Formats: sequence, C-alpha cells, structure tokens
Amino acid sequence: MKAASFDYVRPQTLDAACDYLASAPNARIIAGGQSLVPMLAMRLARPALIVDIVHIDGLSSIHEDGNDLVVGAMVRQASALSNPLIATHVPLLAKALAHVGHPPTRTRGTIGGSVAHADPSAEIPLVAVALGATLHLRDSGSDIDFDAEDFFIGPMLTLAPPTACLYALQFPKPAGAKCGTGFHEIAPRRSDYALAAAAVHINADTNGTPQDLRLAIGGVSDFPQRLQLGLSGHDTFTNDTVTGAIDAALDGVDFVEDMHASAAYRRRVVAELARRAIQDALHELGRSL
Repeated sequence: MKAASFDYVRPQTLDAACDYLASAPNARIIAGGQSLVPMLAMRLARPALIVDIVHIDGLSSIHEDGNDLVVGAMVRQASALSNPLIATHVPLLAKALAHVGHPPTRTRGTIGGSVAHADPSAEIPLVAVALGATLHLRDSGSDIDFDAEDFFIGPMLTLAPPTACLYALQFPKPAGAKCGTGFHEIAPRRSDYALAAAAVHINADTNGTPQDLRLAIGGVSDFPQRLQLGLSGHDTFTNDTVTGAIDAALDGVDFVEDMHASAAYRRRVVAELARRAIQDALHELGRSL
C-alpha cells in the first residue's frame, strides 16, 4: 500500500513545530521515521499534516548538566550508541541501544522518536523508566516536564498533549561511587520487537555494596514499568531473595497475551531476564548472586 495524501512542513524552530501541530486536528511529528513511515505505508496512520523536526537547532545535542546528562530528541540511535558521554554516564542506555532494530535503522531512528512512539516493547522507553529520566516537551511556548515512569499509559499512548513536541530527555548520572547495569530481552529474532525485556541499574558505594537497585520490565504489558523490589545492602542479594522479590513484584503486573506469547510465558521469561540482568549488574560491581 501507499500512504494516504498529507501536507508536509519542515519548521525551523520548536515553537513553530508546536504551532503547526495546533493548526491541524490530525498532525503528526516525524523524526527518524522508522516507526511512522511503515505505519503511513500501511495506512495505520493517516495524518492530515506531517511536521518534520529534523532541521530544528539544538535537538541533536548530548551534553552534561550538573548531575544529569541531557540527550536531544533528534539524536540518532547510532550516534548515541557510540557516544562516550552516554557510555560513561548512562551505560544502561548504551547496552539497550545495541538491541534496537538493525544498524541501518539505528542510523535514522532517534532517541526521542522511540520514546514518543511509546511501543510497549521498545528498549529506549524501558531504560528511561528504569533510570527515572525526565522528559522535556514544548507546548504553546511553555515547557512541560514528565517523569518517564508516569509518561506511558498504554500501547502507543502517553500523557503528551497532542500539540506538544518532545525535545529532550534528561537522564540522571549514577548516584553512587560505582554502578552496575544489566539488560536482557527475548525476541523471535534478533532485533525484532521484544516479547519480554528487563533493565537494571544498581548504584553502589566504593566497596561495591549495592545502595539502590532500579529494575524495569517491558514487552510484557501495555507500557514499560518499574518494579519495586525492596532490596538494598549486600546481605539481601542472594539468588533466593532476588528470585523471591522479583516474583512478588510481578504479582502486580497485568501481563498481556497475544498470538506471539501467552501471559504465563511472558511472566516466566521476564522473571528470569530480570534475575539475569541483576546478576550482570552485580558482576560489574564485583559481586554475584
């Protein structure tokens, strides 16, 4: 199939992009186009207006801001994967990006585009939720900030106003003297949409003793979500305590079931992926389950 007809504009400023979004009842932003273009071709999306933000200044930068790292919405996934600031300050994102699509799609796909698209199986929104990233949007000349954990509310659904444009993601740098990360997912084929995924970040003291553990899961429910395990301190991190804490936390998850996997399968698999991700993070801290 081919896309239904639509109007196309390429604004030069963020505020102009928001004005265009407000001018049409069914306008859509295009960034890298790796998600939207296939939807257009299959007529799953039929916007009256496409707003291309590729030439807006400032959306492709990565810079430090105190205790945070700010990543522009138009940063290409391939650029983020090879960026030393991300490798140093947001290593969990670097790990997850290696699972996003294929190398050719990562050269076009953007960090912000993946977050705005809000696919429940997407890796970048999962990392944003795990790390407690702040999402910066512009709407009608004003800035709106969302905690990533609250931003996603359903499959391809977010709290973003229809006239708002996501322009940056702000990731906190590791809070401890050391950190360990782990990321695992399972998919029918490498680079396919994940049937289940788990992302872990552990802050630790100078001795490698865990002080804070953040675990988020994706691909198993309508949106990525963080699990509260209640684990801290070296003595609690055994295989039995971690497995028990994961199982207890999963009791509050509403698992989806579809033609690709049952709800029971997704629960069983994501529990193991979470355990492996925690194990990897602890290994980076010189510890084990």
